[in-house]
Amino acid sequence: MLVSYKWLNEYLDLSEITPKELADKMSVTGIEVEGIDVPEEGLKKIVVGEVTDCRPHPDSDHLSICQVNIGEEEDTQIVCGAPNVKSGIKVIVALPGSRIVGNVKIKKSKMRGEVSNGMICSLQELGYADSVIPKEYAEGICYLPAEAEVGTPVFPYLDMDDHIIELSITPNRADALSMRGVAYEVGAIYRQTPKFPEIALNESEVAAADKIQVKVTEATDAPAYQIRIIDGVTIAPSPQWLQNRLMNEGIRPINNVVDVTNYILLLFGQPLHAFDYQKLDSKEILVRRGKENESLVTLDEETRQLSSEDIVITNGTTPVALAGVMGGLDSEITETTTTVALEAALFDPLAIRLTSKKFNLRSESSARFEKGINQATVAKACDAAAALIAELAGGTVLKGAVIGSQVAVEPVEVTITLARINSYLGTEITDEEVQEIFDALGFGHRQEADSYIVSVPPRRWDITIEADIIEEVARIYGYDRLPSTLPQGETVAGHLTKAQRLTREVRTLLEGNGVSEAISYALTTEEKAQQFTDKSSQVTRLDWPMTEERAVLRLNLISGLLDDVAYNLARKNNRVALYEIGRVFYQTGDSKHELPTEVNHLGLALTGNIHEKDWQTQAQKVDFFHLKGILENLFDSLALTDRIRYQKTAAIKEMHPGRTAMILLDDQEIGFLGQVHPSIAKDYEVSETYVAELNLDQLLAAKTEQLIYQPVSKFPSVTRDMALLLDETIDNQSVMEIIRESAGRFLSAIRLFDVYQGKNIEAGKKSLGYSLTFSNPEATLTDEEINQAIAKITRNLEEKVQAEIR
Repeated sequence: MLVSYKWLNEYLDLSEITPKELADKMSVTGIEVEGIDVPEEGLKKIVVGEVTDCRPHPDSDHLSICQVNIGEEEDTQIVCGAPNVKSGIKVIVALPGSRIVGNVKIKKSKMRGEVSNGMICSLQELGYADSVIPKEYAEGICYLPAEAEVGTPVFPYLDMDDHIIELSITPNRADALSMRGVAYEVGAIYRQTPKFPEIALNESEVAAADKIQVKVTEATDAPAYQIRIIDGVTIAPSPQWLQNRLMNEGIRPINNVVDVTNYILLLFGQPLHAFDYQKLDSKEILVRRGKENESLVTLDEETRQLSSEDIVITNGTTPVALAGVMGGLDSEITETTTTVALEAALFDPLAIRLTSKKFNLRSESSARFEKGINQATVAKACDAAAALIAELAGGTVLKGAVIGSQVAVEPVEVTITLARINSYLGTEITDEEVQEIFDALGFGHRQEADSYIVSVPPRRWDITIEADIIEEVARIYGYDRLPSTLPQGETVAGHLTKAQRLTREVRTLLEGNGVSEAISYALTTEEKAQQFTDKSSQVTRLDWPMTEERAVLRLNLISGLLDDVAYNLARKNNRVALYEIGRVFYQTGDSKHELPTEVNHLGLALTGNIHEKDWQTQAQKVDFFHLKGILENLFDSLALTDRIRYQKTAAIKEMHPGRTAMILLDDQEIGFLGQVHPSIAKDYEVSETYVAELNLDQLLAAKTEQLIYQPVSKFPSVTRDMALLLDETIDNQSVMEIIRESAGRFLSAIRLFDVYQGKNIEAGKKSLGYSLTFSNPEATLTDEEINQAIAKITRNLEEKVQAEIR
């Protein structure tokens, strides 16, 4: 919401309050100020001029040589290229040495041999955006009012000396989406009551009901709807003051009728729409839902296909407007309009939101209907607009508003005690202070015993319960005045659940292994959601996603982590190790509205070098075994190492088929690890990357055996090495399982220390070297005991995997 400081000054006395002070005060009382803009800032030496003579340039077919009166003894010559320049008009003149938008300095110059002492400016050259410049000046220079004094600075005539305060309005404070609402807010802050001048409405003796009838099919679609008729209007540009006001608020002036509707929108927060009565080609207005296969060409010249989700305004049969969103092209106000049908209404917020979203039509009107408007001023805003149209367009307002529906609005009463307010805020506010705050807010109040009955006016429809009143008191009393107090009441010692405690341990361990936590979006694209999983699940779609990139709930964490990796790589951070703990969402039912099953997962992604090259070591890239080692540390910390197995897989098409393994816990699949398939890595714009994803809920729910502490053995351990020649398809895990099963109770550790394929090893074979450690905590092991264990290991390896002992 853009708020004009000069406009606000018309309703309150701000003579002793600077715009900066006002903005600071509003920010600390609940409405955030984004910034303050002064349109004239950065511009200088720009004055009012009058073109006294204008003739074509002899050497150019688009330039004109103008003699311009700028308040000096003699006229000054300026060469102008605007197509609408002519003699007898007041214009904007940038003198030599002046500054226009973009800090451009204007100098004396020659154009095609003719001297030009300055520039006749367009509004664009003063910093106005093309979207707010009146159509008649869009391709040329701007004409100033005839009363503008030659030679004086131009800024006051365009209200460029104003301060425009930009407010960030939250949905609960939609009352501040109007100048009246902001005036009440500022009045409460500075203990003033805003004064709004009445706009006198003079009606003719002819009844509007003789010209039009209004019917609303469903009162819930349009709880309030009325039409006023203004006859005999003349469409023309609006006066300068109105154009200035709209442009400073970011709205393009169109004509005196449309501009009034926009002005009232800003003043009251009440959207209005003006129809050309003759183009309606009917004496009836019917408000109803759209029909299938029905269409409407809107003001932006786009054809909209309607449905029963849309509320439409019709001339009895044919749609002429999308209610609350945009009018129809066939009934717009044009230069030929002589009779205006002025609509003021209150529409169903949900229907307006769905329609504006469906057609991607976001407007000032739809935003206000969606957030709510003051139901008590619907008719008042319509009357003010009709009176102003009659004043500016020379028409006559027909007697009475033709009403299709209306709401009876009463103040909301909320009961609250002073003790309750002080208890919540930790204050010691007195009766006198709280009554003064209610008066400042314009809330009626009366006391009954120890309670206040607070009467909230309809303009503050966000206040309905006790907590809302306490918030208002806190705002106006001053957040900075609230004391720091400790919570009162009984407290109990809190503790973490087992899952919470173990999750913290997982985080600590991963970060100790050099992996940083990432938090990625739970919403993603349908394609990414279905990657990196072998589980069958439907995707959970949002009915109204903000973007296509955030349309469905994820089924994996890896796609989000790869986006994070790509973000880092694009910024030359080439060593990335990330993990994420978050939910994935499985949809197993057929119903569109069935809630998905939420499962906690752990995802990891590693890329780049483990070690950088230095004076004594070579650079070492991350690989499958580095990621596996981090997971083995995790399993070891959870006392699950002996229950974890790895199994080669090609089931996940986004993973490298030769460098991916399933992770099994007690023969039940809980996740996978491996390298991202090179083609998928290319799609994500990442280099060689290794990832893992585990079902964390399943992992943490696994029953772990009780830890048993034993004393350090007093007897020496014995280490034996053995080398095996095996078929290359035999994996290390199978070999180690056979060794453990065969070795007996004295085997305390196994370590794979060598893997070899090549010279002196026949094709299709590989050599694995193992170091086996034996220990007996009760006695010294003998060679006979160790040899028996080695013999049994050898026999089982030869039988089960056809190993040869080297």
